Amino acid sequence: MESPQIEMGAFKANGPQAQNGGLRSSMVQSLNPRRTIEGVLRSIRIVIFTSKLNLLLPFGPATIVVHFAAKGHGLVFLFSMLGITPLAERLGYATEQLTLYTGSTVGGLLNATFGNATEMIIAIYALKNGMIRVVQQSLLGSILSNMLLVMGCAFFVGGIVNRNKDQVFSKATAVVNSGLLLMAVMGLMFPAVLHFTHSEVRQGASEVSLSRFSSCVMLVAYTSYLYFQLSGRSNVYSQIGTEEMPNEDVAEEDEEAEIGMWESIIWLAVLTLWVSILSEYLVNAIEGASDSLNLPVAFISVILLPIVGNAAEHASAIMFAMKDKLDITLGVAIGSSTQISMFVIPFCVVVGWMMGQKMDLNFQLFETATLFITVLVVAFMLQDGTANYLKGLMLILCYLIVAASFFVHVDPHSSD
Repeated sequence: MESPQIEMGAFKANGPQAQNGGLRSSMVQSLNPRRTIEGVLRSIRIVIFTSKLNLLLPFGPATIVVHFAAKGHGLVFLFSMLGITPLAERLGYATEQLTLYTGSTVGGLLNATFGNATEMIIAIYALKNGMIRVVQQSLLGSILSNMLLVMGCAFFVGGIVNRNKDQVFSKATAVVNSGLLLMAVMGLMFPAVLHFTHSEVRQGASEVSLSRFSSCVMLVAYTSYLYFQLSGRSNVYSQIGTEEMPNEDVAEEDEEAEIGMWESIIWLAVLTLWVSILSEYLVNAIEGASDSLNLPVAFISVILLPIVGNAAEHASAIMFAMKDKLDITLGVAIGSSTQISMFVIPFCVVVGWMMGQKMDLNFQLFETATLFITVLVVAFMLQDGTANYLKGLMLILCYLIVAASFFVHVDPHSSD
């Protein structure tokens, strides 16, 4: 028979005092400076040293040095553009990590906000400096780059890697995105037509008022699209062949977070701040770079600036196409174009309204026609739900025609 003393000793060992001691030890362990420093170093290693694109990070500080030392606008523009490129990719990574801790609704809103954060920051700095045409052309260039260059390269490389079979994707998703893009074209077309037919009720004021009203409508439409996509009805747009998907692919989709939730938030804040600083140098150097490099401002805004925000999307779209995951490729390329046309552009009009800048949806006749023809070409390419290297090559060649057109294009405002 066991003695009561032994039982009492066992009760003390498992009693409240022992539990409190365990809590204290866990709290002390969690507040251990050594563990905190190890966690910070691990987070820095994952975010900074796991992407090869981060080799371009030194160009960020070099931008500031060149700005104050050499005063060369061409070098400042080039260095700031190279410095922002890896930051845009890491912003997307931090957003992706944060969405793993949130629900699908909050994750969708985060992707809508930070998915094109680089373009939005550059646009806001340009708006603050009154460079409305740079804002319009850079956002237009992001749409054209995503639809023609990014998707073209993805189809081309994916078609060559998987040339023994047809690559397929969800036609329903492509149709919805094409419809939203056509709605965006309609929103951009009417202010331009109103301006060039000289049929305004009030000269110069009617197109701005129409642009602000249309922007609010487009924001409502994009919010409705997000809600529709994140609600139960989104099952209509399931990926093709999900019932035949092997177990390994299902396991791959259940990603585990590599960094903590608060680490993701802190990295988002730090990266956004650094992008903001470099964006100011980038925007201020555009006109000087145009003179020193002997390139039209329209070519720099439409062709060169989108490289900054689309480099990461370009790489990920090609990677998923090589793995025969074209639905994700379309989500990256067409989804980003839809986001810019239906969210970022109207958002910039509203922000310009608050700043007192007459930012409107009149992108001029040449740019609006280019966007309209591009949307039509892409919609026809996506209508059968298949992709191959020939379609990719055609999209790339279309982008080369667009780039050459803007190289010889003189902006009407600059010529005046």
